[in-house]
Amino acid sequence: MAEATSDSGPDNSHKKGDVSGRTLSGGSALTAPATESGAGAIQLPVWTKALGWCGVAGLIYLLICAVSIISRGFAGLGSDAAHTMFAFAAHPWVGLSVGVLGTVLIQSSTTTTAIAVTAVGSGALPIQGAIPIILGANVGTTVTTSLVALTFIGDRTEFRRALGASTVHDFYNWLALLIFFPIELIWHPLKHISGTLTNALYGTDWLPNPAHFNFIRAATGPVEHGVIHATSHVSSTLGPLFTIVIGAALILVAVRYLGKLLKLLMVGRARDILIKAVGRNAYLAMASGMGVTVVTQSSTITTSVLVPFAGAGILTPAQVYPVVIGSNLGTTFTVVFAAFAGVGQDAKIGLQAAFVHLIYNLFAIVVIYVLPLLRPVPLFCAENLARIASERRWVLAVYLGTVFIALPALVIVLVGVL
Repeated sequence: MAEATSDSGPDNSHKKGDVSGRTLSGGSALTAPATESGAGAIQLPVWTKALGWCGVAGLIYLLICAVSIISRGFAGLGSDAAHTMFAFAAHPWVGLSVGVLGTVLIQSSTTTTAIAVTAVGSGALPIQGAIPIILGANVGTTVTTSLVALTFIGDRTEFRRALGASTVHDFYNWLALLIFFPIELIWHPLKHISGTLTNALYGTDWLPNPAHFNFIRAATGPVEHGVIHATSHVSSTLGPLFTIVIGAALILVAVRYLGKLLKLLMVGRARDILIKAVGRNAYLAMASGMGVTVVTQSSTITTSVLVPFAGAGILTPAQVYPVVIGSNLGTTFTVVFAAFAGVGQDAKIGLQAAFVHLIYNLFAIVVIYVLPLLRPVPLFCAENLARIASERRWVLAVYLGTVFIALPALVIVLVGVL
């Protein structure tokens, strides 16, 4: 890819990456890092892997239970109380800020998006209110990878490379938001296209109808009824609220530990897949990023794996770029899966909200990466921020604190509260 050489000047002057056997355009690309990752990976006994995969199945079950629990909680509140709960996020700018800040605080865009989709599927949040939250969560998830780059802060050159590779994800998502959020506010294409897609597929052989998933209701029933029973002794308003909080906490726990467990089971193999794909073809790297994210249930794992290689000069930000785009798309499938746990009259709308996330990321890939006009913009911004921050370390603190915390919090207070 043409922009793969954009960081070649500094990389060539720093021989650390070159001694690793870097051949970015050849067929045997990046063999040394692959060996490195294999050597550093933890070799688990067979019985430990078996227990690990049983844990993965249990956490997926817990995720489905949590979605059902939240749905029951919203149903228990009643339509008026449920809508009041999300009234502060009805303003699109507040919803966007809630998505960004909420994801930064809980460190999981999947959790934020799943809660928004569940709220829509329960009738507590209109689809128009969920879209800004989903778009904001897409941005908020990028801050974690930027923090990973801080581990290289002791060496200016390595820090610049690592930060350039990590913040390309930030600027790609900010650019996507800058393009599509105003368009959505004016013409609502994401709402209309996702609605058309859901209407065309829902209830057909192409797409299963969640209302027909009686076995899911039967499987989650014991846990769901246990939580409902535990909160039923409180008042008619606080009981459903506690139910929603418990469901949200279970989603957070399930997603967090599912990522940790899958990282333990898959990270060595995932790293090998990414490293082998990244030097061959941009679209293969994108597909690998998507596939690894679907398996590990975490875009953060996918992108963080590559940051040390970028810091060592083995990979350039331009090569990491398509992988993070693929990881953006891969993380949407978890929420689509969670949407199928919803049942009831609003389950169809919940599925539409999940499709919004998927369609948004597909459009972003086409407009920003496939079309060559905007493709260099995130890379240019990331590399320049990395260059400035490597010389003035306080710039990164100001950037992260202002963009991901102070600005969203200010919008919530000024627009949503006051």
